[in-house]
Amino acid sequence: MTTFCIAILGAESTGKTALAQALAAALALETGLRCTWVPEHLRAWCERAGRTPQQGEQAGIAQAQHAHIVQAAASFDVVVSDTTALQTAVYSRIVFADRSLDASAIELHRNMHVTLLTALDLPWVADGLQRSGEQVRAPVDAALRDLLLAGGLPWALVAGSGPARLQAALDAVAPLLRRHAAPRTGLFTRLAQRNAQPQARAWQCERCDDPACEHLSVGRPPGPFPTR
Repeated sequence: MTTFCIAILGAESTGKTALAQALAAALALETGLRCTWVPEHLRAWCERAGRTPQQGEQAGIAQAQHAHIVQAAASFDVVVSDTTALQTAVYSRIVFADRSLDASAIELHRNMHVTLLTALDLPWVADGLQRSGEQVRAPVDAALRDLLLAGGLPWALVAGSGPARLQAALDAVAPLLRRHAAPRTGLFTRLAQRNAQPQARAWQCERCDDPACEHLSVGRPPGPFPTR
């Protein structure tokens, strides 16, 4: 089986890390596949450096995030990544008004089979160097949507809190994962019973975060890992 790669993107304090961990654990339990999650490289970078990155350091952070995904993909059937290079490109836009990483980040992101965008429905919580404030969440969310649409990248909105958020993620992932992996006896039974919609459409609404009107759209298949 070629590694199935899931990206989780979203503004700060929208539960990306918790969702990545929970989704990898749930998929391992429900499918029997070897699943793992990849932490956000930016967090480790900030903790090590004691500061946020400067403009010239952004490209290296994007490449490092992708390298961690590639490394995990070499050993696991399913990889859930807490952000990709696309998130770094968005931060470059927001913080430095720099769009030079957009094109390369889009190409790196094409390796992901499913992209989950976390909705802005969780309360903002301070968390060290990485979080600037609730006021930046909407601009980051808008920039992520813009890059995803510009690149023709398939994605699904994930909303709700706690178990509901995890359930929404599983519902978005299950249809494509079933098609991607050859079912083994009994392993996909619970996934097959989910009420996920196999037919989906691209995001249309410019303002709404209602998951009832934003569904997974199936775009071009991702490229093989590794790409670079």
